[in-house]
Amino acid sequence: MKIKICGLSREKDIEYANLAMPDFIGFIINFPKSHRSITFEQAKNLKSKLNPKIKAVGVFVNLPYQAVAKICKENTIDIVQLHGKEDNGYIENLKRLTDKKIIKVFIVDKDFDPIKAENSLADYILFDSGMGSGKSFSIEQIRNIKRPFFLAGGLSSENIEEATAFIQPFSVDLSSGVETNKTKDLKKMIAAVKQTHRRKIG
Repeated sequence: MKIKICGLSREKDIEYANLAMPDFIGFIINFPKSHRSITFEQAKNLKSKLNPKIKAVGVFVNLPYQAVAKICKENTIDIVQLHGKEDNGYIENLKRLTDKKIIKVFIVDKDFDPIKAENSLADYILFDSGMGSGKSFSIEQIRNIKRPFFLAGGLSSENIEEATAFIQPFSVDLSSGVETNKTKDLKKMIAAVKQTHRRKIG
């Protein structure tokens, strides 16, 4: 099982990531509603300091696909994550302009449709309870998903094992669960990576 740590926004966060060595990190790009949002230029600077063994995910919310494709061409990000209302048509158009892998986020709430998630044209899907809400959701709603997925929503080193006891995500995704006072915490990041990488499925 892999681990993604999302919402890195400071050079200190990159230092922490290089010490903790998650599989993926996430930059929230041009989404001012999030306190973790950074500009593309900031992302470019942070990526230059990131260990190349760690894949950088660019998180986008309802940006025109042409704008996302333009950022992809700069090779600052390795993977695209779509966290808005982007549909299969959007993903098709984006795939014509970039060969970067795409993650599509699905919010697991009362309106969640597992069939829509299964049929997404994205390379991976990600299940969350909201944009950085720090809340979890009922695993029962995604138990029968057959394709690889990222699991987010209220995860920390203390509950990763419990959250993945009955499902097999491709990767877990943490943000607020590895923070103290809304900033990344090195000890929590290292603990989460250790907990994830030693967890054996099956």
